[in-house]
Amino acid sequence: MKKSLLHLSAFLLFTGGMMAQTTNEGMLYISEGTQLSTLERFNNLTSGTFYNDGDVLIYSHFQNEGIVDFYKNTGLTRFIGTASQEISGSKTSFLYNAFFDNRSNSVPFNISGSIDISGQANLFTGILDNDNFGGEITFNTDGNHINTSNDSHVDGPVIKVGNKDFTFPIGDAGYYRLGGISSPANATAIFEGKYFFENSNVMYSHDLRAGVILEIDNQEYWTIEKQSTADEDIMITLSWDEATTPQSMLDAAAENALTIVRWDEATNMWVDEGGAIDLTNNTVTTAVNDFGVVTLGRVQSDLILPCGLVIYNSVTPNGDGLNDFFLIDQSNNDDCARNINVQVFNRWGVKVFETNNYGVNGNVFSGYSSGRLTLKDSEYLPSGTYFYIIEYQYGPDAENNFHKQAGYLYLSSN
Repeated sequence: MKKSLLHLSAFLLFTGGMMAQTTNEGMLYISEGTQLSTLERFNNLTSGTFYNDGDVLIYSHFQNEGIVDFYKNTGLTRFIGTASQEISGSKTSFLYNAFFDNRSNSVPFNISGSIDISGQANLFTGILDNDNFGGEITFNTDGNHINTSNDSHVDGPVIKVGNKDFTFPIGDAGYYRLGGISSPANATAIFEGKYFFENSNVMYSHDLRAGVILEIDNQEYWTIEKQSTADEDIMITLSWDEATTPQSMLDAAAENALTIVRWDEATNMWVDEGGAIDLTNNTVTTAVNDFGVVTLGRVQSDLILPCGLVIYNSVTPNGDGLNDFFLIDQSNNDDCARNINVQVFNRWGVKVFETNNYGVNGNVFSGYSSGRLTLKDSEYLPSGTYFYIIEYQYGPDAENNFHKQAGYLYLSSN
């Protein structure tokens, strides 16, 4: 098929008669099936408009002071260098697909400008550093990434816009340490995630912690912030790795005692947010009461919760009288546990059920959805694995003790 460049209005500045710097001051459009390569610095000036629906290869620095965008969901911008590459400029560069491959050093991409990715970012080789250069990296609603690893991730904050679940491609000190969010309810949701290979105790004292927390990860922490205004009921996921995570936390995962803890600004202390542990993927997941600074923690774990509550996590709502609803046995409660809140999420992190005073007057989860799914009231939820979150107050009122626990719930209609 014949390749075509629909419109080109740019000029080249030659340096030393050998290499060319590409500077765009007009309209530069790369159509589908068209390829453009720039060997030296590419400058898009204030008056420059650069649309890419084709294939653009950037072998050196990239600076945008004008408009960089795409018309169709086809454009690919490839940053491929043999020396460090600066991605800069005062205006946001809107890219559809992006490819990063630079093996000149471990951190070859210096991001001081703003990149907005709507399609796929192939983080093939090379760490993108916006932490030390002040840049901004945003993934739009359908934006995603592949090939993320210790050798290729974002060292610094990453922003996610929209109502799709997302794993932040974040890391620090040469380690990729993902954090994730489930699907927000609002299309205008904005979240930011960042990973720190640092001891959070320096800023947030580990001595200030809720009594159920025995120990806090002293080598790493994350920040997951909500930047939009609407309330969001989502789940967050943190990961562990033997290269960065203390051995005591690895042991806690194996013992079902690993949890997510959050620094609570209101109470000036670390609080337990619970956690459903996935030993296959080295992750722990929970629904949080708020956002901010989070990390891993060790708690006292047992099948029997405070106040003698016992969880039965198999639900078969078929009317045979056995496991017809999610049972939290309170026979040994003696009014010790109060205000029992239960939330149930599906595998994509969408809340399908929530209630306070669980178990009172038949107020239980029996396989029906009361969340933001488009199911008829008469229909059961699909069989499968769900997450549950249980939170309640216990003990004397003056002690203000709270317990929160997350785990897996198995729903079957058989």
